Amino acid sequence: MTHIDQNSIFYHIYPLGACGAPHQNDFQSEPQPRLRQILGWLDHIQSLGANAIYLGPVFESSTHGYDTADYYHVDRRLGTRSDLSALSHEMHERGMHLVLDGVFNHVGRNFWAFRDLLENRWNSPYKDWFAGLNFEQRSPYGDPFSYQAWNGHFDLIKLNLANLAVQEHLFNAIAMWKEEFQIDGIRLDAADSLSFDFMRALRDFSNKLDPDLWLMGEVIHGDYRNWANPQMLHATTNYELYKSLYSSFNDGNFFELAHSLNRQFGQSGIYSHLNTLYHFADNHDVSRIASQLNDQSHLYPLYALLFSLPGLSSVYYGSEFGFEAHKQSDDWNLRPAFDLPRLQEEQHGNDLRAWISRLALIRQNSPALKYGTYQTLHTAAKQLAFLRTEGDSRVIVLVNSATEEVQIDLQLPGMGGWRFTDQLNNGQTYISQSDGQLKLSLFPRTALFLLVTEYR
Repeated sequence: MTHIDQNSIFYHIYPLGACGAPHQNDFQSEPQPRLRQILGWLDHIQSLGANAIYLGPVFESSTHGYDTADYYHVDRRLGTRSDLSALSHEMHERGMHLVLDGVFNHVGRNFWAFRDLLENRWNSPYKDWFAGLNFEQRSPYGDPFSYQAWNGHFDLIKLNLANLAVQEHLFNAIAMWKEEFQIDGIRLDAADSLSFDFMRALRDFSNKLDPDLWLMGEVIHGDYRNWANPQMLHATTNYELYKSLYSSFNDGNFFELAHSLNRQFGQSGIYSHLNTLYHFADNHDVSRIASQLNDQSHLYPLYALLFSLPGLSSVYYGSEFGFEAHKQSDDWNLRPAFDLPRLQEEQHGNDLRAWISRLALIRQNSPALKYGTYQTLHTAAKQLAFLRTEGDSRVIVLVNSATEEVQIDLQLPGMGGWRFTDQLNNGQTYISQSDGQLKLSLFPRTALFLLVTEYR
């Protein structure tokens, strides 16, 4: 099976929420095999065109999964290691990839080594495992020491990743994930808080473990090349594109999106070599895209853009049914239970299943959309057109966010008398004039994927 590359289309699941787990772990109950629910979702996920799953936190934690208690045990609220193995086995039998959340920057207060520190204090062999440990102060929890917390959250204790024993513990966990679950990649939580030295050591380790193991970091701000490079990670999340997508629709300003795309992927684009940047319309940390957009009919052209740009496309579970939710303090409303049988029986105001499936199929069959270069052809406040090219494969993508039909004249030098077929809608054909001019109409809130089917 091939490794994660531009052929990969992701489906993102937050398992503690999607599988209906309790919000608190009592660390006493018998494991409940909730993960096995996902086995019944695989047909649906594949019907959307997805061939990879990014599975959020699955290892033993106190509450939301990002407060790890044990990297070597599946959270009892989700099941056991055998349950995760069964899911991984079935996915790989289907030719799908599995990416797990690697929460290495910090742990929870129930992390076994931190519990030892609380009990044994100075005498704990793990006192050097935690960043900023200071026995001269107390923590906000009243502990007889203070420590460095992640982002001011003292229920999340920052690990001392320069400690070789900590690195060994984490890397041995990864080796177990690879051997037992056959993982294809790791999404590094809070990668923009991890030290570069740690990520270089991680890349060295993963290269020896499996050169194809994909490392993708959660990075919100900054130049993604600082994290994604041959010495560290293969890719990062593309938060710049996420913001540009929804705000360009809401503000009627495709100039913002065009600027980002040219900067990232144009002829001199700074990320044109980072071919697996991770694109998303929403995720477990941000408002659902159906709630983010002022006009929900823009969901259709927005997803058309998401699936036609350089990089990897992803769908967050439930958004194919038009799930709505605004971000709140604890984020659980962004991570609801996923009752697929009920959802498949109900009517949905924004049912995107068929649309996403069509987009994914077109992308998978188009070398241009998977591997091609990016070139902006036309930018207006509410219209955008660009060309993707890979060898003889060419696709022109056009988007109109306006509430009215508009006429567009594209100038296509060297493409005079070419025939184009709309792959996304009704298969209508267009022929450019001898000078390369292509005139066409765009219906309101729509997108076209024009495939070059004949050229001279």
